Amino acid sequence: MEMDFLPADYMVITVRLLMAAVLSGIIGIERETKKQPAGLRTHLLVGTGACLMMILSVTGFDTYINTMTGPLQFDPSRIPSYVISGIGFLGAGTIIVNRGSVKGLATAASIWVAAGLGLVIGIGMYYVAVLSTLIVIGTLYVLGEVEKKYISKHKQKQIVIIAEDQSEMFAKLSGFFENNDLKVTDFQIEELDTYSEKQVSKYIFSLKEGKVQNEMELVKEIQKLDGVAKVIV
Repeated sequence: MEMDFLPADYMVITVRLLMAAVLSGIIGIERETKKQPAGLRTHLLVGTGACLMMILSVTGFDTYINTMTGPLQFDPSRIPSYVISGIGFLGAGTIIVNRGSVKGLATAASIWVAAGLGLVIGIGMYYVAVLSTLIVIGTLYVLGEVEKKYISKHKQKQIVIIAEDQSEMFAKLSGFFENNDLKVTDFQIEELDTYSEKQVSKYIFSLKEGKVQNEMELVKEIQKLDGVAKVIV
Protein backbone atom coordinates (compact mmCIF):
# COMPACT_ATOMS: atom_id res chain seq x y z
CA MET A 1 0.00 0.00 0.00
CA GLU A 2 1.74 3.17 -1.22
CA MET A 3 0.77 6.67 -0.08
CA ASP A 4 2.06 10.14 -0.89
CA PHE A 5 3.55 12.26 1.88
CA LEU A 6 1.09 15.11 1.31
CA PRO A 7 -2.52 13.87 1.18
CA ALA A 8 -5.16 15.57 -0.97
CA ASP A 9 -7.03 16.83 2.11
CA TYR A 10 -3.92 18.07 3.94
CA MET A 11 -5.45 21.50 4.62
CA VAL A 12 -8.48 19.93 6.32
CA ILE A 13 -6.18 17.72 8.42
CA THR A 14 -4.00 20.71 9.35
CA VAL A 15 -6.98 22.81 10.46
CA ARG A 16 -8.41 19.93 12.51
CA LEU A 17 -5.17 19.19 14.35
CA LEU A 18 -4.38 22.84 15.04
CA MET A 19 -7.94 23.58 16.18
CA ALA A 20 -7.88 20.56 18.52
CA ALA A 21 -4.55 21.78 19.95
CA VAL A 22 -5.73 25.37 20.43
CA LEU A 23 -9.15 24.63 21.92
CA SER A 24 -7.94 21.88 24.27
CA GLY A 25 -5.05 24.17 25.24
CA ILE A 26 -7.52 26.91 26.20
CA ILE A 27 -9.25 24.48 28.55
CA GLY A 28 -5.84 23.50 29.91
CA ILE A 29 -4.99 27.13 30.67
CA GLU A 30 -8.17 27.47 32.72
CA ARG A 31 -7.30 24.31 34.69
CA GLU A 32 -3.73 25.55 35.13
CA THR A 33 -4.88 28.81 36.69
CA LYS A 34 -7.09 26.82 39.07
CA LYS A 35 -3.97 24.90 40.22
CA GLN A 36 -5.21 21.53 38.93
CA PRO A 37 -2.66 18.73 38.19
CA ALA A 38 -3.74 18.31 34.56
CA GLY A 39 -2.96 21.67 33.01
CA LEU A 40 -2.08 23.27 29.69
CA ARG A 41 0.32 20.71 28.23
CA THR A 42 -1.66 17.66 29.36
CA HIS A 43 -4.94 18.94 27.90
CA LEU A 44 -3.26 20.01 24.67
CA LEU A 45 -1.53 16.66 24.20
CA VAL A 46 -4.66 14.66 24.91
CA GLY A 47 -6.77 16.85 22.60
CA THR A 48 -4.22 16.55 19.79
CA GLY A 49 -3.87 12.80 20.34
CA ALA A 50 -7.63 12.25 20.26
CA CYS A 51 -7.87 14.24 17.01
CA LEU A 52 -4.98 12.21 15.59
CA MET A 53 -6.76 8.94 16.42
CA MET A 54 -10.01 10.20 14.87
CA ILE A 55 -8.28 11.24 11.66
CA LEU A 56 -6.79 7.76 11.51
CA SER A 57 -10.22 6.21 12.04
CA VAL A 58 -12.00 8.38 9.46
CA THR A 59 -9.44 8.57 6.63
CA GLY A 60 -6.66 6.12 7.43
CA PHE A 61 -8.28 3.08 5.86
CA ASP A 62 -9.60 4.71 2.67
CA THR A 63 -6.90 3.25 0.44
CA TYR A 64 -7.44 -0.23 1.82
CA ILE A 65 -11.22 -0.03 1.40
CA ASN A 66 -11.02 1.44 -2.12
CA THR A 67 -8.68 -1.32 -3.33
CA MET A 68 -10.97 -4.11 -2.14
CA THR A 69 -13.02 -5.65 -4.94
CA GLY A 70 -15.12 -7.97 -2.80
CA PRO A 71 -16.44 -7.97 0.76
CA LEU A 72 -13.99 -7.01 3.50
CA GLN A 73 -12.28 -10.09 4.88
CA PHE A 74 -11.02 -8.47 8.11
CA ASP A 75 -11.28 -5.22 10.05
CA PRO A 76 -7.93 -3.35 10.08
CA SER A 77 -9.17 -0.89 12.71
CA ARG A 78 -9.18 -3.52 15.46
CA ILE A 79 -5.43 -3.40 16.06
CA PRO A 80 -5.34 0.41 16.51
CA SER A 81 -8.24 0.25 18.95
CA TYR A 82 -6.37 -2.29 21.07
CA VAL A 83 -3.21 -0.15 21.02
CA ILE A 84 -5.07 3.05 21.98
CA SER A 85 -6.76 1.44 24.99
CA GLY A 86 -3.80 -0.70 26.06
CA ILE A 87 -1.21 2.08 25.99
CA GLY A 88 -3.11 3.83 28.79
CA PHE A 89 -1.73 1.32 31.29
CA LEU A 90 1.84 2.20 30.28
CA GLY A 91 1.11 5.91 30.60
CA ALA A 92 -0.44 5.43 34.02
CA GLY A 93 2.86 4.01 35.26
CA THR A 94 4.55 7.36 34.69
CA ILE A 95 2.16 9.27 36.98
CA ILE A 96 3.52 9.89 40.48
CA VAL A 97 1.51 11.15 43.44
CA ASN A 98 3.64 12.64 46.21
CA ARG A 99 2.26 14.59 49.19
CA GLY A 100 -0.83 15.55 47.23
CA SER A 101 1.17 16.67 44.19
CA VAL A 102 0.59 14.83 40.92
CA LYS A 103 3.49 14.60 38.44
CA GLY A 104 3.95 12.85 35.12
CA LEU A 105 0.60 13.64 33.49
CA ALA A 106 2.23 15.34 30.51
CA THR A 107 4.56 12.34 30.06
CA ALA A 108 1.62 9.94 30.20
CA ALA A 109 -0.23 12.02 27.60
CA SER A 110 2.86 12.16 25.35
CA ILE A 111 3.19 8.35 25.51
CA TRP A 112 -0.43 8.06 24.39
CA VAL A 113 0.17 10.47 21.50
CA ALA A 114 3.36 8.57 20.55
CA ALA A 115 1.25 5.42 20.22
CA GLY A 116 -1.00 7.31 17.81
CA LEU A 117 2.03 8.44 15.82
CA GLY A 118 3.16 4.85 15.47
CA LEU A 119 -0.29 3.89 14.18
CA VAL A 120 -0.55 6.62 11.53
CA ILE A 121 3.03 6.02 10.37
CA GLY A 122 2.28 2.31 10.13
CA ILE A 123 -0.63 2.99 7.80
CA GLY A 124 1.34 5.51 5.75
CA MET A 125 -0.12 8.85 6.91
CA TYR A 126 3.27 10.55 7.05
CA TYR A 127 2.12 14.18 6.84
CA VAL A 128 -0.28 13.68 9.74
CA ALA A 129 2.53 12.11 11.79
CA VAL A 130 5.01 14.93 11.09
CA LEU A 131 2.49 17.71 11.82
CA SER A 132 1.38 16.01 15.04
CA THR A 133 4.99 15.57 16.11
CA LEU A 134 5.66 19.30 15.60
CA ILE A 135 2.64 20.15 17.75
CA VAL A 136 3.77 17.74 20.49
CA ILE A 137 7.37 19.02 20.46
CA GLY A 138 6.12 22.60 20.58
CA THR A 139 3.86 21.69 23.48
CA LEU A 140 6.56 19.98 25.53
CA TYR A 141 9.40 22.41 24.91
CA VAL A 142 7.95 25.83 24.09
CA LEU A 143 4.87 25.70 26.30
CA GLY A 144 6.95 24.06 29.03
CA GLU A 145 9.03 27.23 29.21
CA VAL A 146 5.92 29.40 29.06
CA GLU A 147 4.45 27.47 32.00
CA LYS A 148 7.61 27.96 34.07
CA LYS A 149 7.85 31.66 33.31
CA TYR A 150 4.22 32.76 33.55
CA ILE A 151 1.60 30.18 34.50
CA SER A 152 3.62 28.40 37.23
CA LYS A 153 3.68 31.66 39.18
CA HIS A 154 0.11 30.92 40.18
CA LYS A 155 0.97 27.47 41.53
CA GLN A 156 1.66 26.65 45.14
CA LYS A 157 4.92 25.50 46.69
CA GLN A 158 4.80 23.08 49.58
CA ILE A 159 7.42 23.23 52.35
CA VAL A 160 7.63 20.60 55.10
CA ILE A 161 9.38 21.61 58.32
CA ILE A 162 10.32 19.17 61.08
CA ALA A 163 10.56 21.26 64.24
CA GLU A 164 10.24 20.97 68.01
CA ASP A 165 6.72 20.59 69.30
CA GLN A 166 6.48 23.98 70.95
CA SER A 167 3.39 26.10 71.47
CA GLU A 168 4.99 29.10 69.82
CA MET A 169 6.63 27.22 66.92
CA PHE A 170 3.75 27.64 64.48
CA ALA A 171 3.56 31.36 65.19
CA LYS A 172 7.34 31.62 64.73
CA LEU A 173 7.24 29.88 61.33
CA SER A 174 4.20 31.85 60.15
CA GLY A 175 5.88 35.06 61.21
CA PHE A 176 9.01 34.11 59.25
CA PHE A 177 7.01 33.65 56.04
CA GLU A 178 5.12 36.90 56.61
CA ASN A 179 8.34 38.82 57.20
CA ASN A 180 9.71 37.47 53.92
CA ASP A 181 6.56 38.44 51.94
CA LEU A 182 5.56 34.79 51.44
CA LYS A 183 1.82 34.23 51.51
CA VAL A 184 0.68 31.05 53.30
CA THR A 185 -2.34 29.61 51.48
CA ASP A 186 -2.72 26.42 53.53
CA PHE A 187 -1.07 24.58 56.43
CA GLN A 188 -1.15 21.30 58.35
CA ILE A 189 0.44 20.10 61.59
CA GLU A 190 1.16 16.41 62.15
CA GLU A 191 2.60 14.86 65.29
CA LEU A 192 5.69 12.67 64.89
CA ASP A 193 7.68 10.33 67.06
CA THR A 194 10.80 11.66 68.70
CA TYR A 195 13.40 13.07 66.31
CA SER A 196 16.96 13.28 67.64
CA GLU A 197 15.63 12.56 71.14
CA LYS A 198 13.24 15.51 70.99
CA GLN A 199 9.47 15.63 70.58
CA VAL A 200 8.83 17.14 67.17
CA SER A 201 5.94 17.85 64.79
CA LYS A 202 5.68 18.11 61.03
CA TYR A 203 4.59 21.58 59.86
CA ILE A 204 3.36 21.58 56.25
CA PHE A 205 2.99 25.00 54.62
CA SER A 206 1.64 25.77 51.14
CA LEU A 207 3.07 29.00 49.73
CA LYS A 208 2.55 30.88 46.51
CA GLU A 209 5.41 29.47 44.44
CA GLY A 210 5.92 32.61 42.37
CA LYS A 211 7.16 34.49 45.45
CA VAL A 212 9.87 31.96 46.30
CA GLN A 213 12.82 33.61 44.56
CA ASN A 214 15.68 31.44 45.86
CA GLU A 215 14.70 28.06 47.24
CA MET A 216 18.11 27.21 48.73
CA GLU A 217 18.39 30.55 50.53
CA LEU A 218 14.88 30.08 51.90
CA VAL A 219 15.76 26.64 53.29
CA LYS A 220 18.94 27.98 54.90
CA GLU A 221 17.07 30.83 56.58
CA ILE A 222 14.38 28.49 57.94
CA GLN A 223 16.99 26.09 59.33
CA LYS A 224 18.53 28.97 61.29
CA LEU A 225 15.34 29.29 63.34
CA ASP A 226 15.60 27.92 66.86
CA GLY A 227 13.95 24.52 67.19
CA VAL A 228 13.93 23.63 63.47
CA ALA A 229 15.46 20.20 62.79
CA LYS A 230 14.84 19.63 59.08
CA VAL A 231 13.34 21.36 56.04
CA ILE A 232 11.95 19.49 53.02
CA VAL A 233 10.95 21.25 49.78
